[in-house]
Amino acid sequence: MEKIEHTTVATNGINMHVASIGKGPVVLFLHGFPELWYSWRHQLLYLSSHGYRCIAPDLRGYGDTDAPPSHASYTSLHIVGDLVALLDQLGIDQVFLVGHDWGAMMAWYFCLFRPDRIKALINLSVPFFPRNPAFDLVDGFRALFGDDYYVCRFQEHGEAEEDFACVDTARLMKKFFSIFGPNPLMIPKEVGVRGLATPDALPSWLSEEDINYYATKFKQTGFTGGLNYYRAIHLNWELTAPWTGSQVKVPAKFIVGDQDIVYNIPGVKDYISGGGFKKDVPCLQDVVVIKGAFHFINQEKADEISAHIYEFINKYRVCEKVFSGRGL
Repeated sequence: MEKIEHTTVATNGINMHVASIGKGPVVLFLHGFPELWYSWRHQLLYLSSHGYRCIAPDLRGYGDTDAPPSHASYTSLHIVGDLVALLDQLGIDQVFLVGHDWGAMMAWYFCLFRPDRIKALINLSVPFFPRNPAFDLVDGFRALFGDDYYVCRFQEHGEAEEDFACVDTARLMKKFFSIFGPNPLMIPKEVGVRGLATPDALPSWLSEEDINYYATKFKQTGFTGGLNYYRAIHLNWELTAPWTGSQVKVPAKFIVGDQDIVYNIPGVKDYISGGGFKKDVPCLQDVVVIKGAFHFINQEKADEISAHIYEFINKYRVCEKVFSGRGL
């Protein structure tokens, strides 16, 4: 971990903290909620040891990256703009892209908006959700699960922040890392996150040191930045109207745990396995469903996920060498 370099890059009007390690073709990692660059620590070390330059920023609103206060500054256009500007600042033309949770959502948008910057995509947990012209995701979740569903509960400015503040941050992180799946996450307003179970012991893939790292950063920044991604859902729906019906035409691999909260949303399994996903992402080359795995799969199944990423992107590296005339 001490070999990972940390820099700050001015990009798209904000200062972005970036963790990086290694040399070679670039792999860009995008984290989700409530996470940080740190969620990719295992993959950074693994891929860098296999000849890749690994870059994992704290996304806008998280960790040591700037956090504009308004949710209107957290649309997919802002986030993808940050990342394109980051690559430009670093002099990088194309990357292999890896995303998880909200990072996966933004990775789909990245591939939709700027496929010219992406060699191939590996996304975890969240499949591509094509834009429904009739309603946004919040309305869809509210219709399925009601107002207590966590995505709906996170919409009101200040409400979730006040709720989170009633629980010690380290304890809150333990709750979050243990509750995302397979059942819908409900947070009734009258009990809030205090009503969510706290595990008696941490899972084997998570240490007290890990929890303390997350807790320290979120104590410094609060959760508003991360929550603003949820609050920008409707804005994303409005702004992406021109892409209604568009396909993601980047070579892609998708990995999910069968106990993942997203995988168990009604209709998602059928969409992934029934042909809808492949229709919307025609260059989708592989779907891996890992038995017994939950939502934070890049940490929970770190070695397995690292190997999947390496196997998928390495074949493109081999092809690049062949077509460039350098041979194997």
